[in-house]
Amino acid sequence: MLNEKGEFISANDGANLLALLAEGSIEYASIDELGTVTTNHDMVDYHVAQVLAHPLVDVAAIQAQQYKVVIDAVNSTGALALPPLLEALGCQVSVINGEMHGHFAHNPEPLPAHLEELCQTVQHQAADMGISVDPDVDRLALVGPGGTWIGEEYTLVITADYVLRHTPGPVVSNLSSTRALRDIAHRHGQSYHASAVGEVNVVEKMKAVNAVLGGEGNGGIIDPALHYGRDALVGVALILSSMATTARDLNALRADCPEYHMVKDKVVLSPTLDVEAKLAFIQQKYKDQATINTIDGLKLDFPAGWVHLRRSNTEPIVRIYAEAGSPEQVQSLVDRVKGDFV
Repeated sequence: MLNEKGEFISANDGANLLALLAEGSIEYASIDELGTVTTNHDMVDYHVAQVLAHPLVDVAAIQAQQYKVVIDAVNSTGALALPPLLEALGCQVSVINGEMHGHFAHNPEPLPAHLEELCQTVQHQAADMGISVDPDVDRLALVGPGGTWIGEEYTLVITADYVLRHTPGPVVSNLSSTRALRDIAHRHGQSYHASAVGEVNVVEKMKAVNAVLGGEGNGGIIDPALHYGRDALVGVALILSSMATTARDLNALRADCPEYHMVKDKVVLSPTLDVEAKLAFIQQKYKDQATINTIDGLKLDFPAGWVHLRRSNTEPIVRIYAEAGSPEQVQSLVDRVKGDFV
């Protein structure tokens, strides 16, 4: 559900709506007084025009490069939205899985295991960039020259490095996103802020700190200069602008970012386990070793890495997200905290 600004409703808005329903104070319209439905087929063109008019999108610089780009549209709306933008930017566009019938060619989650075809196509076509989007085109995962997996976790980081060079200000991501964004913000002398997981929570934090960019580690870019919503199109345009204005390819931009490794795991809960008591125990155990954050589950921020524990609302599990400077370090953190549940 969206509000009148086209933004997801907040938890408070949702609670207020449920309270009105519970009070029975909502009056339903009769059949003769229903509202109207308006159809507009020009909105993709309108949105592309807004992206092209973005002050940090250097259209001329991108057009001069004539980048070769491969899109994996997963047989959904990415095939409708992305080609017009890239063609306006002078790119040579190739689309795989571009039939908009909604029967996804593979699992639509933009993860490496699902995007081998995209990586291979980028390599075979000697393309400059591979783009994977989810069905509603708000998450962006990237592939660099040679079929190099850039992924979704670093989409926001690469974008922020470009934006902060031109527009200083705070940046925001959620608690489960890479620490690399914080490092990039500090590199540019700017502040970093973390929110609870969820797009609406990121947006609320962005407004509170007047952030110039925000998003999530799932490839979501939120640029308030365009609108307060995750948008793969503006992410693509900003990253291409960074490539064109620095004369560096996508692999080089990724190499400029701090190097971290992430693990996403879970603990299956036994019916007899008191989860809240266990989380309280873990918080107490590590309170002198890590910075504690409890705005969304429990996050332990150690000097060498972090672990975020969130209880699922739909499954008997606790999700574990962790990050550190090496695969060995992050796995050690995960194993250590998982052992605390035994």
